Amino acid sequence: MNDQSKYNSIDWAPGQPGISPTWTSSAKDVVTTSLGSSRIWATLGYGIGNEVYWPSTGHPQIRDLGFIIAGPNGWTEVKRAQRYLISTPEPHVPLPRIVHEGDDYRLELEFLPHPLRDTLLVNYNLMGEGLQLYCLLAPHLDGERANNAWADGDLTAQRDAVSICLRSDCGFLRTSVGYAGESDGWQDFSRNGAMTWTYKCATDGNVAMTGELASASGTLALSFAQTLEGARTLARSSLAEDYDDVRHMFIDQWAQWGKTLVVPYASPEMTHVAETSATVIKVHEDRTYAGAVVASLSVPWGSSHDDAGGYHLVWTRDTVEAALAMIVIGQIEDAKRTLAYLIGTQSDDGGWAQNYFPDGRGYWTGNQLDEVALPVILAAKLRAVGNLNNSIPTENMVRSAIAFIVRNGPMSDQDRWEENAGASPFTLSLAICALVSSVDYFSAEEADYLLSLADCWNERIEDWTYTTDGEYCANRDIDGYYIRMSPRPRDGGIHGSIDVRNVAHGEIPATGLLGMEFLYLVRMGLRKADDKRIVDTVSLVDEELRVETPNGPSFHRYNGDGYGEHADGGPFDGQGVGRLWPLLTGERGHYAVAAGEDARPYLAAMAKMTGPGGLIPEQVWDRDALPDRGLSPGKPSGSAMPLVWAHGEFLKLLACITTKRPTELLDEVESRYGGNIPEAAVWHWREKSPFNSAPRDRDVNIEAAEPFVLHLTRDDWQNKEEIGSSPGAFGMHIVTLTNEQIADTGEMKFTFFYPDRKVWREKDFAIRFDR
Repeated sequence: MNDQSKYNSIDWAPGQPGISPTWTSSAKDVVTTSLGSSRIWATLGYGIGNEVYWPSTGHPQIRDLGFIIAGPNGWTEVKRAQRYLISTPEPHVPLPRIVHEGDDYRLELEFLPHPLRDTLLVNYNLMGEGLQLYCLLAPHLDGERANNAWADGDLTAQRDAVSICLRSDCGFLRTSVGYAGESDGWQDFSRNGAMTWTYKCATDGNVAMTGELASASGTLALSFAQTLEGARTLARSSLAEDYDDVRHMFIDQWAQWGKTLVVPYASPEMTHVAETSATVIKVHEDRTYAGAVVASLSVPWGSSHDDAGGYHLVWTRDTVEAALAMIVIGQIEDAKRTLAYLIGTQSDDGGWAQNYFPDGRGYWTGNQLDEVALPVILAAKLRAVGNLNNSIPTENMVRSAIAFIVRNGPMSDQDRWEENAGASPFTLSLAICALVSSVDYFSAEEADYLLSLADCWNERIEDWTYTTDGEYCANRDIDGYYIRMSPRPRDGGIHGSIDVRNVAHGEIPATGLLGMEFLYLVRMGLRKADDKRIVDTVSLVDEELRVETPNGPSFHRYNGDGYGEHADGGPFDGQGVGRLWPLLTGERGHYAVAAGEDARPYLAAMAKMTGPGGLIPEQVWDRDALPDRGLSPGKPSGSAMPLVWAHGEFLKLLACITTKRPTELLDEVESRYGGNIPEAAVWHWREKSPFNSAPRDRDVNIEAAEPFVLHLTRDDWQNKEEIGSSPGAFGMHIVTLTNEQIADTGEMKFTFFYPDRKVWREKDFAIRFDR
């Protein structure tokens, strides 16, 4: 098929390889898939088809599928005209109907993922006098720059084991393939005012395809397969069926699913947003790897670069946030599938890759402690609602994840924004709650150790993340405030500096960096909403991070953030200016519920900060409008849209307003702490999380991950003691100094000898014991 030897030299498109490919804008209108066996996920933006994903949610295969209308008054590319309306039958039925209207035309489009075949059907109807319709298709197969394309009755393209076929039920009058920016269909119209090129072959480049449709109304089939023959067979088969029958099948599947939604009581407007949010999350679940939910079917600022990753990857954090949201609307089975999927992607060391394709292949390589704690919390939540299968794989997952947290916590290599190492209130909250909620999976000795460690970390949260002498204390009636995070102790701890990597010269004192992470201390039941430290910090972030937009309040991730468009609206390119995050509006709303405030304005703000199709973005614009860039205050910027995490946050806030209880709050944690700081019986000293002083009335565990001999002195090495460690839980090795043993000790200095390696730790450490 498509034997290149049959083409004459005049059939080959000029301009190889074309301009460098990119993805398309992340400003999606709608995301859709069927609930059948088909493995097609389609996104729409600017009223046309954007990336289509096949055979999983991790693999976009085309840049876009658009249309040109030509007539007596010239030609129009409809995506550039931006004169269209979007509708769906119901918010929980993602069958988008797009109506483009110009001065002399009306184009109706409906994008229908076939429930049973790997085909996207596009039903079209053009109205107007003397008009002709053309389709434009830009393959970007397997994310590779070099694709091959042919115009031979159908429009086909191939790269290795990915093939596509675009076919019309009424046929094409003419077809052409070319190289983007050089000999593609848009360039033809731009230069010649009409379709004049009919090239049959374009290989090894950034190819583009054009078809002149033989009728003003009909159906297109865009099919995907491993072979060209397979793609063509699927396209022909799909068009051989009655379109209305396929449409009814699609609608019926989604309508039946919609009946299972249990949306908390809300106004019709909020119910609509809730159903849309539930549908967005559902659309993002993979078919082959059930339970895998990617962060977004989009590439942030995709029209400016060519990124193999984008957001069409699984982040354990985002996936669990989505699963927890599905629980609150009655979709328990979805959450259970996600838990099973996460069990399947867990690493041998008990952690998870920073992010990964739906099949489990890692992409970025960072380690984030919150992404290890969250699957444990999901298991605990499913158990709390009576829907956890206590299988051996589940038990093994929890035990392995907890062991990872014990060995590596409480410091994380990366915070939740994947930028810095150290202690974050968000990560600490999740790690502590994971330890407390998992004790039933362990022996009595192991359980006691976990609770002891959790109590110690909980008591020390303020040591790591609360400052009383930071720069924001000046000229304010506050005693102190929580910071975004502190570096590792070896890097200065709370008195160190944070490298804000997405801006130039971004070194900021840790005490000068504010964030919203501390709100999870209340949300997870570790601190009370009326704790003065919490209240003071809320007032501070409301002052420093909050922006009132025309659509309501939203928040920056932290002061000095650079992850967003440049000041002129240009796309983020490794540096920029951080914009507002609707999901943080949701986090502030959760605190409002806990504090007895009215949280509805935050919910309403999230509902208004959406795109044309009701999708909640990662970020919204925070400055004056830039019409040329399509940027308006309080509306989506060029970052990811939709963001699954944001839709999950909306659903959880809606539920929290009704129940007055955060989804993540677990009974075990609430009963143990009740928002109060514990007095841990044991303080656990490790080189990764040391302390320079400790209360005299506590036991102290000196711990390491290998056997050691503790060499200590109470009188500055005039006399010394040697104590061999004992094996403890989770592979830790421990020397315990009881409060009786240290009762008369003012300061203790110590170092280590590791007998297995016959190595001294050539550094002295010290602990001062306070009365």
